[in-house]
Amino acid sequence: MPSFPKLLLASKSPRRHQLLRDAGFAFDYVEIDADESYPDHLAPEEICTFLAKHKSQHHQSPIQEKILVTADTIVFINNRVLNKPANAQEAAEMLTALSNQTHTVYTGVCLRNVNHLHTFYDKTEVTFHPLSAAEIQHYIENFAPYDKAGSYGVQDWMGYIGVKGIQGCFYNVMGFPIAKFYRELSAFCQRQ
Repeated sequence: MPSFPKLLLASKSPRRHQLLRDAGFAFDYVEIDADESYPDHLAPEEICTFLAKHKSQHHQSPIQEKILVTADTIVFINNRVLNKPANAQEAAEMLTALSNQTHTVYTGVCLRNVNHLHTFYDKTEVTFHPLSAAEIQHYIENFAPYDKAGSYGVQDWMGYIGVKGIQGCFYNVMGFPIAKFYRELSAFCQRQ
């Protein structure tokens, strides 16, 4: 693997941490507290890149020779954004909306060092089998999907039994398009 500067990952997502570690990236974790509101007129690919950039701009400490990485994932279906559910009822409503339908997962990523800022996104189409009320209830009770956009994790039970097909990057649905990130990061570093 090429030598990259050390990354500063501003994400609480254990899935993003795992993907970066498994792909061989060295990173430090930094915490950023930024609200996740966005202008109503944005298209879904603009929402995720807006939020990734917004999070990046909330990091005030010096970056030095590192690259700050921020990201945001949204689930989009029927002109509606499904974020993280606030409670079990909201999770059930989201999973019911996804049942027997195709939705799009968008992840926006922002790379920033002392000189440059670059955003990009990836999108993946996900089709679900029909889900019964009992399956949805079982999932919510046993897998606590409250930290996941759209109320599901493609890498857990719902992905095993619920997902009929995926068109695009599987890891993007997990919350981080690692293959595209690798290529975008390589190009970003070459511009220095």
